[in-house]
Amino acid sequence: MKLIVVDGQGGGMGKAIVTQMRKAFPESEILAVGTNSIATSAMMKAGATAGATGENAVVCNCANAGPEDYILGAQGICLVDAMMGEISPAIAAAVSRSRAKKLLLPMRACGVHVMGVAEQPLSSYLTEMAACVAAKAW
Repeated sequence: MKLIVVDGQGGGMGKAIVTQMRKAFPESEILAVGTNSIATSAMMKAGATAGATGENAVVCNCANAGPEDYILGAQGICLVDAMMGEISPAIAAAVSRSRAKKLLLPMRACGVHVMGVAEQPLSSYLTEMAACVAAKAW
């Protein structure tokens, strides 16, 4: 099982996800895939196993992920032009089309409100994300 964390901008969300996943799964392979080098660097400092940067890195890692793997990030990683334009059509399509399970954090910053999802602190979402991976729940 690979945990592929996708983030952009300053990498703060990805850093928080990597930190939580490393704590919950200390032996897991966690791949930090940033849309820019700042995001990748933040995730690497948080304890990711390996990192890659750019559109092609996101596309390749999502394509190589299998059904036993997870893509983790904010919901914007599958929305074209999200994260102030850092999410290209190719990135959004790669995340959406990947065979990996996707655990996405609902963030209103992308201009999307997911109905039926109660707003919670980030720490609650991260705890739930780790629980889903641990239970292999989908």
